[in-house]
Amino acid sequence: MGIYINPGYKRFQEAVSSEIYIDKTELIAYTNQCVNTEQKYICVSRPRRFGKSIAANMLAAYYGCKVSSDELFYDYKIAAKDSYHQHLNQYNVIFLNMQEFLSNSANMTEMTDLIKRSILWELLEEWPDFRYFDQHNLVRTLNDVFHNTQVPFIFIIDEWDCIFREKKNHFEEQKEYLDFLRLLLKDQAYVGLAYMTGILPVKKYGTHSALNMFDEYSMTNPGPLAEFSGFTETEVRNLCEVYHMDFDEAERWYDGYCFDGTEHIYSPRSVVRAMMNHRYDSYWNQTESFEALRTYIVMNFDGLKDAVTRLLAGERVGIDTESFSNDMNTFHVADDVLTLLIHLGYLAYDFIRKEVYIPNSEVAGAFTAAVRASGWNKVAKAIENSDRLLQAVWSQDETSVAAGIEEVHLETSILAYNDENALSCTIALALYSAKEYYLTVREFPTGKGFADLVYLPRGKYYDKPALVVELKWNKPAQCAITQIKEKQYPKSLADYEGRILLVGISYDPESKLHECIIEPA
Repeated sequence: MGIYINPGYKRFQEAVSSEIYIDKTELIAYTNQCVNTEQKYICVSRPRRFGKSIAANMLAAYYGCKVSSDELFYDYKIAAKDSYHQHLNQYNVIFLNMQEFLSNSANMTEMTDLIKRSILWELLEEWPDFRYFDQHNLVRTLNDVFHNTQVPFIFIIDEWDCIFREKKNHFEEQKEYLDFLRLLLKDQAYVGLAYMTGILPVKKYGTHSALNMFDEYSMTNPGPLAEFSGFTETEVRNLCEVYHMDFDEAERWYDGYCFDGTEHIYSPRSVVRAMMNHRYDSYWNQTESFEALRTYIVMNFDGLKDAVTRLLAGERVGIDTESFSNDMNTFHVADDVLTLLIHLGYLAYDFIRKEVYIPNSEVAGAFTAAVRASGWNKVAKAIENSDRLLQAVWSQDETSVAAGIEEVHLETSILAYNDENALSCTIALALYSAKEYYLTVREFPTGKGFADLVYLPRGKYYDKPALVVELKWNKPAQCAITQIKEKQYPKSLADYEGRILLVGISYDPESKLHECIIEPA
Protein backbone atom coordinates (compact mmCIF):
# COMPACT_ATOMS: atom_id res chain seq x y z
CA MET A 1 0.00 0.00 0.00
CA GLY A 2 1.07 3.56 -0.63
CA ILE A 3 0.11 7.00 0.55
CA TYR A 4 -1.50 8.01 -2.74
CA ILE A 5 -1.42 4.81 -4.82
CA ASN A 6 -3.64 2.03 -3.46
CA PRO A 7 -3.92 3.56 0.03
CA GLY A 8 -6.00 0.64 1.31
CA TYR A 9 -9.20 0.68 3.32
CA LYS A 10 -8.23 2.10 6.71
CA ARG A 11 -10.03 5.41 6.27
CA PHE A 12 -13.26 3.75 5.18
CA GLN A 13 -12.91 1.13 7.91
CA GLU A 14 -12.94 3.96 10.45
CA ALA A 15 -16.25 5.17 9.00
CA VAL A 16 -17.99 1.78 9.14
CA SER A 17 -16.61 1.18 12.63
CA SER A 18 -18.22 4.37 13.93
CA GLU A 19 -21.29 4.14 16.14
CA ILE A 20 -23.44 5.54 13.33
CA TYR A 21 -22.77 4.47 9.77
CA ILE A 22 -25.43 4.64 7.06
CA ASP A 23 -24.93 2.16 4.22
CA LYS A 24 -24.36 4.11 1.00
CA THR A 25 -22.39 1.36 -0.73
CA GLU A 26 -24.92 1.12 -3.58
CA LEU A 27 -23.14 4.16 -4.99
CA ILE A 28 -20.47 1.64 -6.06
CA ALA A 29 -23.01 -0.12 -8.27
CA TYR A 30 -23.39 3.11 -10.21
CA THR A 31 -19.67 3.79 -10.53
CA ASN A 32 -19.15 0.17 -11.64
CA GLN A 33 -21.44 0.89 -14.60
CA CYS A 34 -19.17 3.78 -15.55
CA VAL A 35 -15.76 2.09 -15.31
CA ASN A 36 -14.03 1.90 -18.70
CA THR A 37 -16.93 3.61 -20.48
CA GLU A 38 -17.49 7.10 -21.87
CA GLN A 39 -19.26 7.90 -18.60
CA LYS A 40 -16.13 7.28 -16.53
CA TYR A 41 -15.70 10.97 -15.59
CA ILE A 42 -17.87 11.79 -12.56
CA CYS A 43 -17.90 14.99 -10.49
CA VAL A 44 -20.06 15.02 -7.35
CA SER A 45 -20.53 18.39 -5.69
CA ARG A 46 -22.25 18.77 -2.33
CA PRO A 47 -22.06 21.14 0.66
CA ARG A 48 -19.49 20.78 3.39
CA ARG A 49 -20.04 17.81 5.74
CA PHE A 50 -22.47 16.01 3.43
CA GLY A 51 -20.43 12.78 3.25
CA LYS A 52 -18.27 13.45 0.19
CA SER A 53 -15.01 12.26 1.74
CA ILE A 54 -16.58 9.12 3.20
CA ALA A 55 -17.81 8.19 -0.28
CA ALA A 56 -14.35 8.85 -1.74
CA ASN A 57 -12.71 6.67 0.90
CA MET A 58 -15.29 3.95 0.24
CA LEU A 59 -14.45 3.87 -3.47
CA ALA A 60 -10.73 3.73 -2.73
CA ALA A 61 -11.27 0.80 -0.37
CA TYR A 62 -13.40 -1.07 -2.89
CA TYR A 63 -11.37 -0.64 -6.06
CA GLY A 64 -7.78 -0.77 -4.75
CA CYS A 65 -6.02 -3.98 -5.78
CA LYS A 66 -3.30 -4.34 -3.14
CA VAL A 67 -5.48 -5.36 -0.19
CA SER A 68 -8.63 -7.49 -0.21
CA SER A 69 -11.58 -5.54 1.18
CA ASP A 70 -14.28 -8.18 0.72
CA GLU A 71 -14.54 -8.66 4.47
CA LEU A 72 -15.25 -4.94 4.82
CA PHE A 73 -18.10 -4.89 2.28
CA TYR A 74 -19.77 -8.30 2.38
CA ASP A 75 -22.40 -7.23 4.95
CA TYR A 76 -23.45 -4.14 2.97
CA LYS A 77 -25.88 -3.56 0.09
CA ILE A 78 -23.27 -3.54 -2.66
CA ALA A 79 -22.39 -7.19 -1.98
CA ALA A 80 -25.78 -8.26 -3.40
CA LYS A 81 -25.15 -6.55 -6.74
CA ASP A 82 -24.08 -8.54 -9.81
CA SER A 83 -21.10 -6.27 -10.44
CA TYR A 84 -19.71 -6.59 -6.91
CA HIS A 85 -17.06 -9.29 -7.45
CA GLN A 86 -16.32 -8.22 -11.03
CA HIS A 87 -14.72 -4.94 -9.88
CA LEU A 88 -13.75 -5.63 -6.27
CA ASN A 89 -10.02 -4.91 -5.77
CA GLN A 90 -9.32 -5.02 -9.52
CA TYR A 91 -7.72 -1.62 -10.10
CA ASN A 92 -4.86 0.63 -9.13
CA VAL A 93 -6.28 3.55 -7.20
CA ILE A 94 -4.71 7.00 -7.08
CA PHE A 95 -6.27 8.99 -4.23
CA LEU A 96 -5.55 12.73 -4.06
CA ASN A 97 -6.88 15.19 -1.51
CA MET A 98 -6.17 18.51 -3.20
CA GLN A 99 -6.48 20.47 0.02
CA GLU A 100 -3.40 18.67 1.34
CA PHE A 101 -1.31 19.70 -1.68
CA LEU A 102 -2.64 23.26 -1.71
CA SER A 103 -1.83 23.73 1.97
CA ASN A 104 1.78 22.65 1.34
CA SER A 105 2.41 24.87 -1.67
CA ALA A 106 3.11 28.56 -2.18
CA ASN A 107 1.65 28.71 -5.69
CA MET A 108 0.04 26.55 -8.34
CA THR A 109 3.27 25.61 -10.10
CA GLU A 110 4.63 24.37 -6.79
CA MET A 111 1.40 22.51 -6.06
CA THR A 112 1.18 20.65 -9.37
CA ASP A 113 4.88 19.84 -9.15
CA LEU A 114 4.33 18.38 -5.67
CA ILE A 115 1.47 16.22 -6.97
CA LYS A 116 3.60 14.94 -9.85
CA ARG A 117 6.60 14.13 -7.69
CA SER A 118 4.44 12.42 -5.03
CA ILE A 119 2.78 10.11 -7.52
CA LEU A 120 5.96 9.43 -9.48
CA TRP A 121 7.80 8.51 -6.26
CA GLU A 122 5.28 5.76 -5.54
CA LEU A 123 4.91 4.61 -9.15
CA LEU A 124 8.64 4.00 -9.48
CA GLU A 125 8.81 2.33 -6.10
CA GLU A 126 5.91 0.00 -6.92
CA TRP A 127 7.08 -0.87 -10.46
CA PRO A 128 10.87 -0.33 -10.47
CA ASP A 129 11.71 -2.79 -13.25
CA PHE A 130 9.65 -1.39 -16.11
CA ARG A 131 11.27 0.40 -19.01
CA TYR A 132 10.24 4.06 -18.77
CA PHE A 133 10.38 6.67 -21.51
CA ASP A 134 10.74 9.59 -19.07
CA GLN A 135 10.70 8.98 -15.32
CA HIS A 136 10.07 12.68 -14.68
CA ASN A 137 6.96 12.86 -16.86
CA LEU A 138 3.89 11.75 -14.89
CA VAL A 139 1.55 11.15 -17.83
CA ARG A 140 4.14 9.15 -19.80
CA THR A 141 5.03 7.10 -16.72
CA LEU A 142 1.36 6.29 -16.02
CA ASN A 143 1.01 5.20 -19.63
CA ASP A 144 4.10 2.98 -19.28
CA VAL A 145 2.74 1.33 -16.12
CA PHE A 146 -0.64 0.73 -17.77
CA HIS A 147 1.05 -0.66 -20.90
CA ASN A 148 2.93 -3.21 -18.83
CA THR A 149 0.18 -4.16 -16.36
CA GLN A 150 -3.00 -3.58 -18.40
CA VAL A 151 -4.61 -2.57 -15.10
CA PRO A 152 -6.44 0.78 -15.37
CA PHE A 153 -6.12 3.47 -12.75
CA ILE A 154 -9.07 4.69 -10.71
CA PHE A 155 -8.52 8.37 -9.88
CA ILE A 156 -10.30 9.62 -6.77
CA ILE A 157 -9.86 13.35 -6.20
CA ASP A 158 -11.29 14.84 -3.02
CA GLU A 159 -11.70 18.60 -2.44
CA TRP A 160 -11.01 19.12 -6.13
CA ASP A 161 -12.33 22.71 -6.02
CA CYS A 162 -10.37 24.01 -3.00
CA ILE A 163 -8.27 26.11 -5.37
CA PHE A 164 -11.34 27.99 -6.57
CA ARG A 165 -12.57 28.51 -3.02
CA GLU A 166 -9.26 29.65 -1.52
CA LYS A 167 -7.70 31.37 -4.54
CA LYS A 168 -10.82 33.17 -5.71
CA ASN A 169 -9.04 35.89 -7.67
CA HIS A 170 -6.01 33.93 -8.91
CA PHE A 171 -7.32 33.30 -12.41
CA GLU A 172 -4.03 32.27 -13.99
CA GLU A 173 -3.40 29.74 -11.22
CA GLN A 174 -6.93 28.39 -11.67
CA LYS A 175 -6.31 27.94 -15.39
CA GLU A 176 -2.97 26.26 -14.71
CA TYR A 177 -4.68 23.83 -12.34
CA LEU A 178 -7.44 22.99 -14.83
CA ASP A 179 -4.87 22.41 -17.56
CA PHE A 180 -2.97 20.05 -15.24
CA LEU A 181 -6.12 18.01 -14.55
CA ARG A 182 -7.05 17.93 -18.23
CA LEU A 183 -3.63 16.63 -19.24
CA LEU A 184 -3.67 14.08 -16.44
CA LEU A 185 -7.17 12.72 -17.08
CA LYS A 186 -8.68 13.58 -20.44
CA ASP A 187 -8.44 10.96 -23.22
CA GLN A 188 -5.85 8.92 -21.31
CA ALA A 189 -6.05 5.15 -21.84
CA TYR A 190 -4.87 4.48 -18.29
CA VAL A 191 -7.98 6.13 -16.76
CA GLY A 192 -10.60 3.55 -15.82
CA LEU A 193 -12.62 5.99 -13.71
CA ALA A 194 -12.16 9.55 -12.48
CA TYR A 195 -14.32 10.44 -9.48
CA MET A 196 -14.01 13.99 -8.14
CA THR A 197 -15.76 15.57 -5.17
CA GLY A 198 -16.07 19.17 -4.11
CA ILE A 199 -18.53 21.90 -3.23
CA LEU A 200 -18.55 23.55 -6.65
CA PRO A 201 -19.44 21.90 -9.97
CA VAL A 202 -16.93 21.87 -12.81
CA LYS A 203 -19.15 23.01 -15.66
CA LYS A 204 -17.57 26.36 -16.44
CA TYR A 205 -15.03 28.88 -15.27
CA GLY A 206 -15.35 31.80 -17.62
CA THR A 207 -14.65 30.58 -21.15
CA HIS A 208 -12.21 27.90 -19.98
CA SER A 209 -13.78 24.43 -20.12
CA ALA A 210 -10.81 22.15 -19.63
CA LEU A 211 -12.85 19.52 -17.78
CA ASN A 212 -15.88 19.35 -20.04
CA MET A 213 -15.65 15.55 -20.15
CA PHE A 214 -17.07 15.28 -16.62
CA ASP A 215 -20.70 14.48 -15.86
CA GLU A 216 -21.86 16.63 -12.97
CA TYR A 217 -24.07 15.60 -10.07
CA SER A 218 -24.75 18.67 -7.96
CA MET A 219 -27.27 20.13 -5.52
CA THR A 220 -29.13 21.68 -8.44
CA ASN A 221 -29.42 18.34 -10.24
CA PRO A 222 -27.95 15.23 -8.54
CA GLY A 223 -29.63 12.93 -11.04
CA PRO A 224 -29.35 9.20 -10.22
CA LEU A 225 -27.03 9.98 -7.27
CA ALA A 226 -29.68 11.93 -5.35
CA GLU A 227 -30.14 9.30 -2.64
CA PHE A 228 -26.41 9.46 -1.89
CA SER A 229 -26.48 13.24 -1.37
CA GLY A 230 -27.23 12.84 2.34
CA PHE A 231 -29.36 10.77 4.73
CA THR A 232 -32.80 9.85 3.39
CA GLU A 233 -35.97 10.31 5.40
CA THR A 234 -36.24 6.55 5.96
CA GLU A 235 -32.67 6.40 7.26
CA VAL A 236 -33.35 9.28 9.66
CA ARG A 237 -36.59 7.68 10.88
CA ASN A 238 -34.69 4.49 11.66
CA LEU A 239 -32.02 6.41 13.58
CA CYS A 240 -34.69 8.23 15.58
CA GLU A 241 -36.19 4.90 16.58
CA VAL A 242 -32.83 3.50 17.65
CA TYR A 243 -31.86 6.61 19.62
CA HIS A 244 -35.39 7.34 20.93
CA MET A 245 -35.49 10.77 19.33
CA ASP A 246 -38.54 12.68 18.08
CA PHE A 247 -38.60 12.35 14.28
CA ASP A 248 -40.84 15.40 13.85
CA GLU A 249 -38.15 17.52 15.47
CA ALA A 250 -35.47 15.96 13.26
CA GLU A 251 -37.62 16.88 10.28
CA ARG A 252 -38.00 20.48 11.42
CA TRP A 253 -34.30 20.90 12.13
CA TYR A 254 -32.61 19.08 9.26
CA ASP A 255 -35.07 18.19 6.45
CA GLY A 256 -35.66 20.20 3.31
CA TYR A 257 -33.33 19.09 0.50
CA CYS A 258 -35.71 17.58 -2.04
CA PHE A 259 -34.80 15.97 -5.35
CA ASP A 260 -37.05 14.56 -8.01
CA GLY A 261 -37.61 10.82 -7.67
CA THR A 262 -36.12 10.32 -4.21
CA GLU A 263 -36.93 10.84 -0.56
CA HIS A 264 -36.18 14.06 1.28
CA ILE A 265 -32.49 14.43 2.10
CA TYR A 266 -31.11 15.43 5.51
CA SER A 267 -27.76 16.90 6.53
CA PRO A 268 -25.68 13.85 7.62
CA ARG A 269 -23.41 15.61 10.11
CA SER A 270 -26.31 17.31 11.87
CA VAL A 271 -28.34 14.12 12.19
CA VAL A 272 -25.38 12.13 13.53
CA ARG A 273 -24.47 14.80 16.07
CA ALA A 274 -28.08 15.11 17.19
CA MET A 275 -28.39 11.36 17.74
CA MET A 276 -25.05 11.10 19.53
CA ASN A 277 -25.74 14.13 21.76
CA HIS A 278 -29.42 13.25 22.15
CA ARG A 279 -30.20 16.89 21.48
CA TYR A 280 -31.38 18.83 18.45
CA ASP A 281 -29.24 21.87 17.73
CA SER A 282 -27.39 23.68 14.95
CA TYR A 283 -24.44 21.40 14.19
CA TRP A 284 -23.84 21.83 10.46
CA ASN A 285 -23.55 25.61 10.88
CA GLN A 286 -20.68 25.11 13.31
CA THR A 287 -18.47 23.91 10.43
CA GLU A 288 -18.64 27.27 8.68
CA SER A 289 -19.27 30.70 10.15
CA PHE A 290 -22.44 32.54 9.19
CA GLU A 291 -20.03 35.28 8.06
CA ALA A 292 -19.64 33.34 4.81
CA LEU A 293 -23.40 33.60 4.26
CA ARG A 294 -23.43 37.26 5.27
CA THR A 295 -20.75 38.05 2.69
CA TYR A 296 -23.02 36.95 -0.14
CA ILE A 297 -26.48 38.17 0.94
CA VAL A 298 -25.26 41.79 1.29
CA MET A 299 -23.98 41.97 -2.29
CA ASN A 300 -25.33 44.87 -4.29
CA PHE A 301 -27.58 43.19 -6.84
CA ASP A 302 -31.10 44.28 -7.72
CA GLY A 303 -33.67 42.09 -6.01
CA LEU A 304 -31.24 40.18 -3.79
CA LYS A 305 -32.32 41.72 -0.49
CA ASP A 306 -35.99 41.35 -1.38
CA ALA A 307 -35.39 37.72 -2.34
CA VAL A 308 -33.62 36.94 0.96
CA THR A 309 -36.40 38.64 2.93
CA ARG A 310 -39.04 36.61 1.11
CA LEU A 311 -37.03 33.44 1.76
CA LEU A 312 -36.91 34.28 5.46
CA ALA A 313 -40.70 34.63 5.38
CA GLY A 314 -40.89 31.04 4.16
CA GLU A 315 -41.57 31.82 0.52
CA ARG A 316 -39.99 30.22 -2.53
CA VAL A 317 -38.17 32.37 -5.05
CA GLY A 318 -37.84 31.51 -8.73
CA ILE A 319 -34.29 31.68 -10.11
CA ASP A 320 -32.26 30.90 -13.22
CA THR A 321 -29.19 28.82 -12.32
CA GLU A 322 -27.74 28.70 -15.84
CA SER A 323 -25.74 31.94 -15.70
CA PHE A 324 -23.77 30.91 -12.62
CA SER A 325 -20.06 30.62 -13.45
CA ASN A 326 -19.39 27.94 -10.83
CA ASP A 327 -16.91 30.00 -8.89
CA MET A 328 -17.13 32.17 -5.79
CA ASN A 329 -16.43 35.61 -7.18
CA THR A 330 -18.02 35.91 -10.64
CA PHE A 331 -21.53 37.25 -10.10
CA HIS A 332 -23.60 39.16 -12.65
CA VAL A 333 -27.10 39.06 -11.15
CA ALA A 334 -28.83 38.13 -7.89
CA ASP A 335 -29.61 34.65 -9.25
CA ASP A 336 -25.87 33.88 -9.40
CA VAL A 337 -25.53 34.58 -5.68
CA LEU A 338 -28.57 32.46 -4.86
CA THR A 339 -27.20 29.61 -7.01
CA LEU A 340 -23.93 29.65 -5.07
CA LEU A 341 -25.94 29.42 -1.84
CA ILE A 342 -27.56 26.24 -3.21
CA HIS A 343 -24.14 24.64 -3.67
CA LEU A 344 -23.03 25.80 -0.22
CA GLY A 345 -26.15 24.19 1.31
CA TYR A 346 -27.77 27.40 2.53
CA LEU A 347 -30.62 27.07 0.05
CA ALA A 348 -32.48 24.08 -1.37
CA TYR A 349 -33.53 23.92 -5.01
CA ASP A 350 -36.68 22.59 -6.63
CA PHE A 351 -35.48 21.46 -10.07
CA ILE A 352 -39.00 21.10 -11.46
CA ARG A 353 -40.26 24.52 -10.40
CA LYS A 354 -36.86 26.24 -10.66
CA GLU A 355 -37.31 27.72 -7.18
CA VAL A 356 -35.11 28.10 -4.10
CA TYR A 357 -36.11 28.05 -0.46
CA ILE A 358 -34.57 27.84 3.01
CA PRO A 359 -34.62 24.10 3.74
CA ASN A 360 -34.97 23.84 7.52
CA SER A 361 -34.73 25.48 10.94
CA GLU A 362 -31.00 24.88 11.24
CA VAL A 363 -30.24 26.83 8.09
CA ALA A 364 -32.91 29.43 8.88
CA GLY A 365 -30.97 30.15 12.06
CA ALA A 366 -27.87 30.88 9.99
CA PHE A 367 -29.85 33.29 7.82
CA THR A 368 -31.25 35.05 10.87
CA ALA A 369 -27.76 35.50 12.34
CA ALA A 370 -26.44 36.73 8.98
CA VAL A 371 -29.27 39.25 8.63
CA ARG A 372 -28.63 40.63 12.09
CA ALA A 373 -24.92 40.98 11.35
CA SER A 374 -25.60 42.60 7.99
CA GLY A 375 -27.20 45.74 9.37
CA TRP A 376 -30.68 44.83 8.13
CA ASN A 377 -32.14 46.37 11.27
CA LYS A 378 -35.74 46.52 10.11
CA VAL A 379 -35.90 42.89 9.00
CA ALA A 380 -34.04 41.81 12.15
CA LYS A 381 -36.47 43.81 14.29
CA ALA A 382 -39.45 42.15 12.61
CA ILE A 383 -37.98 38.73 13.42
CA GLU A 384 -37.23 39.71 17.01
CA ASN A 385 -40.75 41.06 17.53
CA SER A 386 -42.43 38.02 16.00
CA ASP A 387 -42.62 36.12 19.28
CA ARG A 388 -44.49 39.01 20.89
CA LEU A 389 -46.87 39.14 17.93
CA LEU A 390 -47.53 35.40 18.12
CA GLN A 391 -48.36 35.76 21.80
CA ALA A 392 -50.87 38.45 20.83
CA VAL A 393 -52.52 36.04 18.36
CA TRP A 394 -52.81 33.35 21.02
CA SER A 395 -54.42 35.82 23.44
CA GLN A 396 -56.74 37.12 20.68
CA ASP A 397 -55.41 40.66 21.06
CA GLU A 398 -56.67 41.87 17.69
CA THR A 399 -55.47 45.47 18.09
CA SER A 400 -51.89 44.42 18.89
CA VAL A 401 -51.82 41.93 16.02
CA ALA A 402 -52.98 44.55 13.51
CA ALA A 403 -50.45 47.06 14.85
CA GLY A 404 -47.64 44.49 14.72
CA ILE A 405 -48.39 43.57 11.11
CA GLU A 406 -48.56 47.25 10.25
CA GLU A 407 -45.11 47.76 11.74
CA VAL A 408 -43.61 44.89 9.74
CA HIS A 409 -45.19 46.20 6.55
CA LEU A 410 -43.86 49.73 7.02
CA GLU A 411 -40.39 48.65 8.12
CA THR A 412 -39.62 46.00 5.54
CA SER A 413 -41.49 46.99 2.36
CA ILE A 414 -40.15 43.78 0.88
CA LEU A 415 -42.09 43.90 -2.37
CA ALA A 416 -44.82 45.78 -4.21
CA TYR A 417 -47.63 45.72 -1.66
CA ASN A 418 -50.53 45.37 -4.01
CA ASP A 419 -52.16 41.97 -3.60
CA GLU A 420 -52.86 39.14 -1.15
CA ASN A 421 -49.56 37.43 -2.00
CA ALA A 422 -47.66 40.45 -0.70
CA LEU A 423 -49.86 40.49 2.39
CA SER A 424 -49.18 36.76 2.90
CA CYS A 425 -45.43 37.35 2.84
CA THR A 426 -45.74 40.14 5.42
CA ILE A 427 -47.83 37.93 7.72
CA ALA A 428 -45.33 35.06 7.44
CA LEU A 429 -42.42 37.35 8.35
CA ALA A 430 -44.40 38.95 11.19
CA LEU A 431 -45.07 35.48 12.60
CA TYR A 432 -41.51 34.24 11.98
CA SER A 433 -41.20 32.64 15.44
CA ALA A 434 -44.18 30.39 14.62
CA LYS A 435 -41.66 28.13 12.84
CA GLU A 436 -40.65 26.76 16.22
CA TYR A 437 -44.17 25.73 17.18
CA TYR A 438 -45.99 25.12 13.92
CA LEU A 439 -45.91 23.45 10.56
CA THR A 440 -47.00 26.21 8.18
CA VAL A 441 -49.10 25.21 5.17
CA ARG A 442 -49.87 27.74 2.47
CA GLU A 443 -53.00 27.27 0.36
CA PHE A 444 -54.23 24.52 2.69
CA PRO A 445 -56.81 22.32 0.87
CA THR A 446 -60.15 22.27 2.71
CA GLY A 447 -62.56 20.54 0.34
CA LYS A 448 -64.37 23.81 -0.43
CA GLY A 449 -61.35 25.87 -1.36
CA PHE A 450 -57.95 26.69 0.05
CA ALA A 451 -57.19 28.50 3.28
CA ASP A 452 -54.44 31.09 2.73
CA LEU A 453 -52.37 29.98 5.73
CA VAL A 454 -52.81 27.21 8.26
CA TYR A 455 -50.50 26.79 11.26
CA LEU A 456 -50.55 23.23 12.62
CA PRO A 457 -48.89 22.67 16.03
CA ARG A 458 -45.83 20.41 15.98
CA GLY A 459 -45.37 17.35 18.20
CA LYS A 460 -44.80 18.60 21.73
CA TYR A 461 -46.63 21.90 21.09
CA TYR A 462 -50.14 20.50 20.84
CA ASP A 463 -51.13 22.80 23.70
CA LYS A 464 -50.94 25.66 21.21
CA PRO A 465 -54.03 26.49 19.15
CA ALA A 466 -54.10 25.71 15.44
CA LEU A 467 -54.47 28.84 13.35
CA VAL A 468 -56.59 29.15 10.20
CA VAL A 469 -55.62 32.43 8.55
CA GLU A 470 -57.52 34.07 5.69
CA LEU A 471 -56.30 37.25 4.03
CA LYS A 472 -58.26 39.97 2.26
CA TRP A 473 -57.03 42.80 0.11
CA ASN A 474 -59.22 45.92 0.00
CA LYS A 475 -61.98 44.13 1.88
CA PRO A 476 -62.77 44.15 5.63
CA ALA A 477 -61.35 41.44 7.88
CA GLN A 478 -64.90 40.27 8.63
CA CYS A 479 -65.12 39.05 5.01
CA ALA A 480 -62.15 36.76 5.73
CA ILE A 481 -63.84 35.32 8.84
CA THR A 482 -67.10 34.86 6.94
CA GLN A 483 -65.30 32.98 4.15
CA ILE A 484 -63.59 30.66 6.65
CA LYS A 485 -66.97 29.79 8.16
CA GLU A 486 -68.97 29.51 4.94
CA LYS A 487 -66.40 27.23 3.32
CA GLN A 488 -65.99 25.29 6.56
CA TYR A 489 -62.20 25.43 6.53
CA PRO A 490 -61.86 24.11 10.13
CA LYS A 491 -63.53 20.82 9.11
CA SER A 492 -60.30 19.85 7.39
CA LEU A 493 -58.71 19.85 10.87
CA ALA A 494 -61.30 17.45 12.30
CA ASP A 495 -58.57 15.10 13.48
CA TYR A 496 -56.95 17.90 15.46
CA GLU A 497 -58.25 17.74 19.05
CA GLY A 498 -56.92 21.06 20.34
CA ARG A 499 -58.18 24.61 20.06
CA ILE A 500 -58.53 26.29 16.67
CA LEU A 501 -58.42 30.03 16.15
CA LEU A 502 -59.85 31.69 13.05
CA VAL A 503 -57.74 34.68 12.03
CA GLY A 504 -58.96 37.19 9.45
CA ILE A 505 -56.49 39.86 8.33
CA SER A 506 -57.13 42.60 5.79
CA TYR A 507 -55.38 45.60 4.29
CA ASP A 508 -57.05 48.78 3.05
CA PRO A 509 -54.86 50.37 0.34
CA GLU A 510 -56.61 53.75 0.78
CA SER A 511 -56.23 54.11 4.54
CA LYS A 512 -52.96 52.08 4.53
CA LEU A 513 -54.21 50.23 7.59
CA HIS A 514 -54.44 46.57 8.54
CA GLU A 515 -57.37 45.05 10.38
CA CYS A 516 -57.48 41.80 12.35
CA ILE A 517 -60.31 39.69 13.73
CA ILE A 518 -59.61 36.55 15.78
CA GLU A 519 -62.34 34.11 16.84
CA PRO A 520 -62.33 30.59 18.28
CA ALA A 521 -63.65 27.96 15.87
